[in-house]
Amino acid sequence: MGNLRKYNAKRDFSKTLEPKGKKGKGIKKLRFSVQHHLARRDHYDLRLEWNGVLISFAVPKGMSFSPKDRRLAVKVEDHPLSYRKFEGVIPKGEYGGGVVMLFDYGYYEPLKDFKEGLKKGNIKFILKGKRLKGGWSLVRFQEDNWFLVKEKDEYQNTDDVNNYKTSVKTGRTMKEILENKRVSRPKTSRKEAIVCGIKITNPDKVIFKNPKVTKLDIAIYYHKIAPKMLPLMENRLISTIRMPDGEGGEKFFKKHFDANPYLGKVTIPSEKGHKEDYYYIKDEKGLIYEVQMNSFEFHIWGSKVASLNHPDLMVFDLDPDKKLGLKQIRDGVKDIKKCLDELNLKAFLKTSGGKGYHVIAKINTRMSWAKFKKTSEQIVKVLEAKYPDKYTTNIRLENREGKIFLDYLRNGKGATSVAPYSLRLKEKPSISMPISWAKLDKVKPDQFVIADFLKKD
Repeated sequence: MGNLRKYNAKRDFSKTLEPKGKKGKGIKKLRFSVQHHLARRDHYDLRLEWNGVLISFAVPKGMSFSPKDRRLAVKVEDHPLSYRKFEGVIPKGEYGGGVVMLFDYGYYEPLKDFKEGLKKGNIKFILKGKRLKGGWSLVRFQEDNWFLVKEKDEYQNTDDVNNYKTSVKTGRTMKEILENKRVSRPKTSRKEAIVCGIKITNPDKVIFKNPKVTKLDIAIYYHKIAPKMLPLMENRLISTIRMPDGEGGEKFFKKHFDANPYLGKVTIPSEKGHKEDYYYIKDEKGLIYEVQMNSFEFHIWGSKVASLNHPDLMVFDLDPDKKLGLKQIRDGVKDIKKCLDELNLKAFLKTSGGKGYHVIAKINTRMSWAKFKKTSEQIVKVLEAKYPDKYTTNIRLENREGKIFLDYLRNGKGATSVAPYSLRLKEKPSISMPISWAKLDKVKPDQFVIADFLKKD
């Protein structure tokens, strides 16, 4: 039977924000959660609902997606159901003092009698979470010590628990959860107030050092550019690059939906048959909220949500060998445009924010992704065949020496390209900026930087 006396006895609820231990009412589906807990020792906590409480296990190394790994799981005191989505900071000196981040949550399905399995020390279940899916086993080998093992199924070896650095609930990192607890925020400034009304935490966090660009600066930039940017990216599935610790810190590529009230969600079957949630920006609130979650660089699909299987933006990324001069790169852009003109395809141009340019063709005819990608390949193959000393379609770096790599691979289903007006997380805070064809010979690929727009009223 679930018992919360031990849980309550260990905690002083006048000091910790953890919920008091009260037995809860179950629902038809059994719930689970996993929390990343940075306490005296870094570990993960697996919690499975049963009999009105959460049966809890501390997993020092976290879950492994490989059936070959046996991860130690130490059974600890039962927790209340209200603990399932707890996230925050437990004060130093209190039991379990440290940062708690919600790693995953969802529902689970026992494969055998759970009560009997708990008694005999052998529990098998299927997790149906946002990150954790498929079959798992808990096998007791000594008192409260169990082994947690991934079952062999289509979800094995698909991911690494260490790839996930942010909360599935709020998108915050462990560091941000700690900072939000420690730092008392000043009154909202005039600049903060204009950013859609969405509160920007850690507004003074330095994202780029030279020139200095803060998190608030980036939010203000996207607020200002939203009227131009949103018509080109809203209602297209997106991926973002997050850089929560600023320049020099780790970057994370995010493409799956997590809890966010301002975003749209689309569920798509993967090649392996299971379903995955993707997301898209619906309006400025969604854009600014992503910035609040430390997403600073935005990438978009070539199709719209309403017509996912019929792409309409064909992207050619000209990625030059670093030895090439600007004239050679610009000549390449002009050659691509000439090909598209001959096909009566209207082409647009933007800087990459890096070394090259992006040429984008608007496609009005309905094509499958396979035909769309093949068409883009045929276009660049013509240039490669005509000018073999200037261009290559081979992705390998050693084949690019003295040449421009004509990247058409962004035109496959699920592939993305950097959105127009997006900030680039490169050596400097450059922008992928749409420009007219007349400005090609005047504008460098990384010429536009965020400071240019922050100066404007």
